[in-house]
Amino acid sequence: MSGIKTRCLVRGSINVDEFFHVKEVVRPGETIASTQFERRGGGKGANQAAAVARAGGSVALVGAVGEDGRWHRDDLEKFGVSVDQVSVVQTEPTGRAIIQLTPAGENCIILYKGANFALTESPADIQARLTGITHLLLQNEIPWDTTVAYLIQAHKQGTVTVFNPSPMPSDEQLHGFPWASLSWLLVNEVEIADLLNALEGKHVADIQDPLSNIRKLSTHPRFSPAVNVVCTLGASGVLMHMPSIPEPIKVPAAKLQGTVRDTTGAGDCFTGYLVAELMRAHERGASAQLSREELVNVVKRCAQAAGMCVEKRGAMESIPAREEVEKRLLEV
Repeated sequence: MSGIKTRCLVRGSINVDEFFHVKEVVRPGETIASTQFERRGGGKGANQAAAVARAGGSVALVGAVGEDGRWHRDDLEKFGVSVDQVSVVQTEPTGRAIIQLTPAGENCIILYKGANFALTESPADIQARLTGITHLLLQNEIPWDTTVAYLIQAHKQGTVTVFNPSPMPSDEQLHGFPWASLSWLLVNEVEIADLLNALEGKHVADIQDPLSNIRKLSTHPRFSPAVNVVCTLGASGVLMHMPSIPEPIKVPAAKLQGTVRDTTGAGDCFTGYLVAELMRAHERGASAQLSREELVNVVKRCAQAAGMCVEKRGAMESIPAREEVEKRLLEV
């Protein structure tokens, strides 16, 4: 062990997800009854922070909720997330996702940013928050300027930076993104195609060919050749590109022991576990570049965690603890 103590900071969204179970998605002018209502904690920032904690990483979340979201803040703390920097604002309610969900799995979602856009931070605030942080995790559910400011400052301080561009930024934002400040990019097969098309300025990516897309992206002149790219493919596994390894690596999806019940939190679970594994590698002194074998083992563990996640309902509630993942890996 190198004796290095790692700590992750997640600057991201905190939402309340409200699910209305309906027979069919409502049509314009129609009023329907829902058969069931559920309220759960959500938001990509909150979900991913919880996953880092469940995977054994030390993690703090920076974000905001309204007075109506104090329970969500408390739940995050119970998951092991430091919430000292989660503000409770008076001017906005907590961010919302209003979700209509049919028995067939079809959904219709309305998002409201709420308190996620109510937090004001100066460059000095950002620098102070990043002090002592070894890993920064970002998504795209908070103001874009804030995301970019955190990324640039973290890179200046030598922090490992991880970005999950979901929902996908605009073409203009992607063109101006400081890719050279990024260490790891996490996308799915749709996002990598959209990203490649945006950087190219025309449709060049085939969503059915993620291997070609990851190769093209890694060598694109608008992209940084130093970025490690991880592309999740759902039931088809995971593709990875590392600058130190000539060809992309593919890892199969985890084998499930149960049926798929809810895929909502799988991506966030995978992302949080990956960051926790990078932190663990950093503590071993392997932070510069993982070997091919190390990377494959890391991604297998993350894929197993995500696979276990889909066997349960909910996003945050379905994230397995690291001990559960290790046990499952021994069984398969």
